[in-house]
Amino acid sequence: MASAFTVLHDHFHQDTIQTVVGMSVYDGDRFDWIKQAAESILQQTYTDFLFVIVIDGEIPVRTMNLIKDLAFEDRRLVIAQNEENMGLAASMNNIIAWAEKFDPMFFVRMDADDVSMPNRLERQINYLTKHKNIAVLGSALTEVNEEGQKVGARVMPAGHRQITHLLPRRCTLNHPTVVIRYNVFRDGFTYDPTLKNTQDYFLWITLASQGYIFRNLKDRLLHFRRVNNFYKRRGLGKSINEYKARLYAMRSLNRITLWNFTYATAVLGLRLMPSQVVKLAYKVDRHLLERFIKH
Repeated sequence: MASAFTVLHDHFHQDTIQTVVGMSVYDGDRFDWIKQAAESILQQTYTDFLFVIVIDGEIPVRTMNLIKDLAFEDRRLVIAQNEENMGLAASMNNIIAWAEKFDPMFFVRMDADDVSMPNRLERQINYLTKHKNIAVLGSALTEVNEEGQKVGARVMPAGHRQITHLLPRRCTLNHPTVVIRYNVFRDGFTYDPTLKNTQDYFLWITLASQGYIFRNLKDRLLHFRRVNNFYKRRGLGKSINEYKARLYAMRSLNRITLWNFTYATAVLGLRLMPSQVVKLAYKVDRHLLERFIKH
């Protein structure tokens, strides 16, 4: 665990907890979205969890006061802070390592601009409790705009075979929806802190190559914020990382084929096109994925 990680507020007095929820907040996150995201976790029908929010660098005083108020109202909320902006991967790794002392079974991802459905944790934890072979469990999601209005949906392949079959071409889990069995981390696997993006994609590939089992629920358990610059914000760095991830998947999963390589190269080219082209490609990609799932 990085020495720059400091717990600021901790009124949690239990020795053990079944589930840890991790969320990172940084200067660019909107106040109202953070409030909605945090409250959607604290108002879950499932209650046996510890909610750790990492302040990743400096944030506005108003936002900090909001998080402090929520923590004083609910002892399950722990506030921690990185001395400087370290990125999502390092923040999640810090939470995972710090919370190990509570001997948790599950780790839940949450983003500061999304909203979890009230039954999300109950649905996912119950499923993992009944299916002990599943290491990583995701779900479908509803895409909403900046005003919270539905603008789309993202349903991923449900079964392990489909999920891993498609990994050389796409990330087949919606990262903000996943619950990861804590044994994965105890086995030595965590997010790559050198990556500022696509850290989830690389982790899924590594876990798949090591034989861990995946599953996606078809329930839409999260509202994912698709903001106005959604099609512009990938940038060259993220596009190249996605390309590297696809090559890594081909090698690690023994899926080096002409089709997979052509697909990866074509997607890289599309990512660098104007936003309107990217938007069209995104819609086509969703359509192709839906057809694959149905067949």
